[in-house]
Amino acid sequence: MRGSIEQGISQTHGNTHILHFLVRLPLPMEQVWPSVATAEGLATWFTPADVLEPHLGGAVSLRDTGSGQITAWDVDRVAEYTLEGGGRIRFHLERDGEQGSALRFTHEFEGERETERAWRSRFERLIEEVG
Repeated sequence: MRGSIEQGISQTHGNTHILHFLVRLPLPMEQVWPSVATAEGLATWFTPADVLEPHLGGAVSLRDTGSGQITAWDVDRVAEYTLEGGGRIRFHLERDGEQGSALRFTHEFEGERETERAWRSRFERLIEEVG
């Protein structure tokens, strides 16, 4: 099974934009987790993490996105980064069948910095990386 990007939804509420994606990956959650919750993993498909303290309240600095803190952390399931000026980025992993994972992604931000197309391209790199 190859991974797939099943949904890409963009919403706007005032000046706040919210992007949602559902990405299906052919690996168990435990094997996908490092790709969304470690500096090494994020650098392979998204952006270098100059700082990533892997615990609730830990500092995070994503080079192309901003710095802030980890506002949700449930090992192998949820990593959420709230960034000054960069909004909130949330990765939520769920089991998908016997061997797969479903990544529910949300990026909430203000302004026009991010696009659905940019995230779709990143998730295509993630699928290539883990697939």
